[in-house]
Amino acid sequence: MKIKKIICIVFSFLIYFFCVFSQQRIKYNGCGNYTLRERTDLRRYDNGKYVGLVSREVTSFINPVYCENGYQYEGNFYVNEMTNRNYAKVGNGINDYIFASFKIDEKGNLQMISDYGFPSFRSFPAFPEKQIKKGDSWNAQAQRAVDPLNKGIITKMPIYVQYQYVDDTQFNGEPVFLLTAQWATRYGMGSGNYHIDFGGDSELQKATGSHKATIYVSKKTGNAVVIRDTVDETFFYADGNEIQFKGTISMFTEYPSSVDTSDLIPVLKRICNLTDDEADFLAKKENSNQTVSDFFSQDYSENVSQESSENLSDAKDFTQATKVDDSNQYDKNLIAENGGELSSLDSISQNNISSQNNVQKKKNKIDVEVEKTPAGIKLSIQNLQFKPDSAELLDSEKGRLAQIAEILKTVPSAKLLVEGHTASTGNPTGEMKLSVERANSIASSLIKLGINSENFICRGFGGTKPLFDNKTPEGKAKNRRVEITILE
Repeated sequence: MKIKKIICIVFSFLIYFFCVFSQQRIKYNGCGNYTLRERTDLRRYDNGKYVGLVSREVTSFINPVYCENGYQYEGNFYVNEMTNRNYAKVGNGINDYIFASFKIDEKGNLQMISDYGFPSFRSFPAFPEKQIKKGDSWNAQAQRAVDPLNKGIITKMPIYVQYQYVDDTQFNGEPVFLLTAQWATRYGMGSGNYHIDFGGDSELQKATGSHKATIYVSKKTGNAVVIRDTVDETFFYADGNEIQFKGTISMFTEYPSSVDTSDLIPVLKRICNLTDDEADFLAKKENSNQTVSDFFSQDYSENVSQESSENLSDAKDFTQATKVDDSNQYDKNLIAENGGELSSLDSISQNNISSQNNVQKKKNKIDVEVEKTPAGIKLSIQNLQFKPDSAELLDSEKGRLAQIAEILKTVPSAKLLVEGHTASTGNPTGEMKLSVERANSIASSLIKLGINSENFICRGFGGTKPLFDNKTPEGKAKNRRVEITILE
């Protein structure tokens, strides 16, 4: 009897320890630069009649800008031209963007800072605080941003998701958690959820349906590397129409690895007069699957500046590259565009992210500054000469652009983020428009010089991000710049 009792006790302890050590915590640790792709393949039925297949692809380039008390990101989303004419192309293949800024905590909860409809899934997937084992389930709230009829009006719907931890496996050689998720679409009166988004499409009265998803979550970063969602949902409109969609929504997180800078660095050394140390720093590659903490601790430190706007205007004395956090900039830009008052200096957030080992900004023979940023290698083209109040470059800039094109041809597959900036003259709406036009003008000129038109993503900031004092002619001249980031 004693032997049987001992065996039972040992067996019980083994089961206990097995259960304890088999438990794991799924946690979002953030990551460095990544690309998020969302592919939609849905069969559409209008009032029960099959209309056709709706396919679209949304691609975004996301980079971290801050990593204290959550992981803050900003990025640009652009939509395939065949499915969204409003955000497809600006001409010559230049991609327009939809800007987003958001924050994610360790449980996966996503908080939008600048919200223009993307990403369309928020706080999905989300993770429990406690350790769990295979077979365990949990519930969490998330949100979807939808525009079923592609009207350009985003409606936000709450969703209540049930998750299950299914298995540990690998995806593309990376250890991942395999999860499943399911939820019901419930929006509007009569759907079982009385939530109404009063800032959304007022014609959308109700939505019902179901979703079942398979999710692979990176064990290192907590990023959902693949999500495949099977959809069957119907949207009911005020005019009596019922629009049903059936099919799949797939999302992929991809880490940058395809941009080969081996040919880029020697050309930068020659054209921009980089030292060997600066060139070596630019050539350094981080782990493509690193966490946000790894990303910043290797080359970037968080330096939250409490300087006043007056001190920021003296930024001409900076000797190291500094990235200004513009996490809420686009909200302020919209205020300015709609007639609100916006001071170009007040519009700058006081949170700066500085590089400890950054390539120093310095003048060179083509007046281009080179710096390494979380998004990639950035070329800042200063003192650009345009015709007055115009996006048309003067002929004197042709030589400089030819050298920029020579640099960019060494990375033919890289996406190129082109950002326009103007001096601040007291007309924020006009400055914003002009900065976008000038970014597009530079991209168009580079396309004529042989750069792939599909590589460009353009945006403008007007006079809201000055690096120098706008009170002097010299400061205004230097604030008229275009920055080209080779996204890595």
